[in-house]
Amino acid sequence: MSVIAPKFRFSEFLRSVIDNIFWIIVIMTIVGIPLLQILLFYVELPVIDGKLVNPYLTLTWLADPSRTLPLIKALMFTDLFRIAAFPGFGFAALLAAAVIFVERKMLAKLQLRVGPFYCGKIEGILQLLGDGLKLISKEIIIPRKADKPIFIISPLLFVGAAAAFVAIIPVAPGWVVADIDLGLIAVFAVIGFFPIITVLASWSANSKFPFIGGIRALHQMISFEIAMILSVLGIVILTGTLNLTEIVETQTGFPWIVFLPIGAIVFFICMLAELERIPFDLPEAESEIVAGWLTEFSGMMYGLVQLGSYLKLYAFAALFVILFLGGWNGPMVWPPFPEEILTEGITMGPVTTKIPGLPLFSQEVLNGILWFVLKTVGVIFFILLPRGVFPRIRIDLLLQVGWYKLIGLTFVNIFIALGLLYLGVFGEGGML
Repeated sequence: MSVIAPKFRFSEFLRSVIDNIFWIIVIMTIVGIPLLQILLFYVELPVIDGKLVNPYLTLTWLADPSRTLPLIKALMFTDLFRIAAFPGFGFAALLAAAVIFVERKMLAKLQLRVGPFYCGKIEGILQLLGDGLKLISKEIIIPRKADKPIFIISPLLFVGAAAAFVAIIPVAPGWVVADIDLGLIAVFAVIGFFPIITVLASWSANSKFPFIGGIRALHQMISFEIAMILSVLGIVILTGTLNLTEIVETQTGFPWIVFLPIGAIVFFICMLAELERIPFDLPEAESEIVAGWLTEFSGMMYGLVQLGSYLKLYAFAALFVILFLGGWNGPMVWPPFPEEILTEGITMGPVTTKIPGLPLFSQEVLNGILWFVLKTVGVIFFILLPRGVFPRIRIDLLLQVGWYKLIGLTFVNIFIALGLLYLGVFGEGGML
């Protein structure tokens, strides 16, 4: 028996579009605008033409575009914007989405495959959107004998820990969600939650394959975290600070990878192990234990874990840039803003007008963001590359590398840092 597909009717399509637009306008008018005005009571609004803009006058930008940029600039410097958009969760999630697409295409090129290509003609860029919609729409299946509260909350905890990790990373001068004096200690405190969350998730599924993967993840993360902590002690010795912003400021002339290459190599290897990337993907070994500790997750629960994993990947790559590659430091390549825009205004025929609120970012911040993103993308590329090149290693070799070889190299790195300090190369009155 054949099924006849319904015919496409343009009038029905147009009616549905108009209907959706109508309800969007109604909901935004009844709920969205009042909620926005309530939030604006907690935002420090700018002074325009000698008058403080209050929440009741914020919508006047519709009739007076000269108020638009000052209001946007005021919102950009709020804590909510930093946490939700830049340099916090939104910025990291956008970069993580791009990394997922690039990784799949890069692996396809390395393995002589087509890769994502069928949901969109521009190199399959809409495949990412299709996969996201698929995960959102799929049914979430919870195992019958699972510990349901812990099983359900585990993906949320994983994303939350990854978002906390992102919040500590400074992206440009003055642009960080949480500028903590003991930032490096805070980083390792957050990293310490991932093994706990992984074991809880695998144990709560009440299934043998997730539990085996969780135990592997616990052994792997703990064995490499010690070497990771020791690998950055050389930087702490030479800079005398644990603040990530201050560590970047000490690298204006040179990155620390020049003087501490062993520490950088050890840190990079430990990153791969912490991220469970090949050749250290034993907790998620598909050919051995299905999908490791992720086996029982489905639908958007699996999507949240994947989102947290790629947020974690971005945060580790950014941390490597902060510690060893100079952070946002780099030659000034961003063009300066025209002086007539900043002081005199723009002349358009007989009329001269000044655009209030420009620039939204200073030249130094834009240049810092550019260098930070370029360096971070480069580190991410080298994190993704081993997946298409190296095989998986055995668990006994993995633990031997973590507990013996890497820890031994970190002590060599610490001795090098102490030698540079006592020889007078760095420190008070040092040559550099």
